[in-house]
Amino acid sequence: MARPDKAAAVAELTDQFRDSNAAVLTEYRGLTVAQLKELRRSLGENAQYAVVKNTLTKIAANEAGIDQLDELLEGPSAIAFVTGDPVEAAKSLRDFAKANPLLVIKGGVLEGKALSADEIKKLADLESREVLLAKLAGAMQGSLAKAAATFQAPLTQFARTADALRAKVEQGGAGEPAPAAEAETAE
Repeated sequence: MARPDKAAAVAELTDQFRDSNAAVLTEYRGLTVAQLKELRRSLGENAQYAVVKNTLTKIAANEAGIDQLDELLEGPSAIAFVTGDPVEAAKSLRDFAKANPLLVIKGGVLEGKALSADEIKKLADLESREVLLAKLAGAMQGSLAKAAATFQAPLTQFARTADALRAKVEQGGAGEPAPAAEAETAE
């Protein structure tokens, strides 16, 4: 490969590192072209999966300010550059690795922080951002409803007490003075 081609490849990889939220490094040894195509399809538009050259990737990662991947770039390597939700991409990779044990997740980087293979699997166990936001909204709505009921309770209690006093006065009739009348006479 000519030197300008390598420089262009490094520049492209550097841009991908800078433009992505996360990058997951995998080993794909033994996977067929059809299986790699299936993996790319399972990642969807959330991530771009590319087979990379280790030397060029090390240079590109260092230019992008990521030096945590150097020790992981051994053997055949491919990277999933995640531009969307990292949890969804991690789930796709984990599920594909379960179905195809030849795919090995080596590690990665999430927003500049290095992740081990185990941390990526833990990330995959999280629920997606949309589900977490929906749960948060539901919890907040429940808290607001509880607060509204708490504020409304004294008013309801006062109304019931006033209604009970009015009913008592009406039942007491003319024979017994009304509580308000008693209070006025006592003064």
